[in-house]
Amino acid sequence: MAELFKIYKLTIENAATIAASPNLPHFHDFEELIIGMEGQLEHFIDFKATTFNAPYISFVTKGKLHQAKPTISDGKCSIWVMRFHTEFIPETVFRLYSYYHDHANIEMADDDCFGRMVMLCEMMNGEMKTDKPNLAIVRDLLKTLFTMIEGEREKHSAGGHPIPKTQNTTFQNFLKILEDNFRRPEGVEFYAEKLFMSARNLNLVCQNIMHKSVSEMIETRKLLEAQNLLIYSDKAVSEIGYDLGYSEKAYFTSVFKKKIGRTPTDFRTAMSALIS
Repeated sequence: MAELFKIYKLTIENAATIAASPNLPHFHDFEELIIGMEGQLEHFIDFKATTFNAPYISFVTKGKLHQAKPTISDGKCSIWVMRFHTEFIPETVFRLYSYYHDHANIEMADDDCFGRMVMLCEMMNGEMKTDKPNLAIVRDLLKTLFTMIEGEREKHSAGGHPIPKTQNTTFQNFLKILEDNFRRPEGVEFYAEKLFMSARNLNLVCQNIMHKSVSEMIETRKLLEAQNLLIYSDKAVSEIGYDLGYSEKAYFTSVFKKKIGRTPTDFRTAMSALIS
């Protein structure tokens, strides 16, 4: 997907087309949020298949194997699908990885809160259809939508239906500390001490959930923020690198190119052209 953000609506006709096509399990190089208003969804994810009725929400993180098949129920099928790259809302997506680990699908109540979520989707769709979409508005609407979803998810959990957490408490605490400190030149030991555990055990938690070491998680968060700043700020490349704990521009450029596939300057140029 070339765009930073894309939203579209699936209808009865789309569901019939998908049902007739070879829809095999696959990976995405982007994040995907599905808001189901009507119909059913057959979803294979986290190596298990589940079918559930609307209203529902599903969040598929980048790189996760899944297969989604919307189906018609009572003659209806209506689904909002949002696809976006991680750097579009890095501070939100990075945190969501732990929340949706082993729990991609959420069944919702058909109430006013869900209705407001649908309205947010309609507002994002309306903005994206304008001649010059304001992505800053779309970002804020998307972040608001995720905030509302999390509020409902927490209420669902408190109601006696706990959401599975595989070492997620430790991982979420790590992400909170990381969010406050990723700009600093701190290593694994710093975070392990904050969590009163060994560096080895913290690495095991990160490997089990994200299949990355703590060092890789720190670097990933730094580079997500770097991409965010390159897109949405006028700061010089050297200033961005310094703000994120890289003392030398050349080293920051080398790390960025190795992980992202292009230099910070080339990335900024490409994203600027894409947005305009």
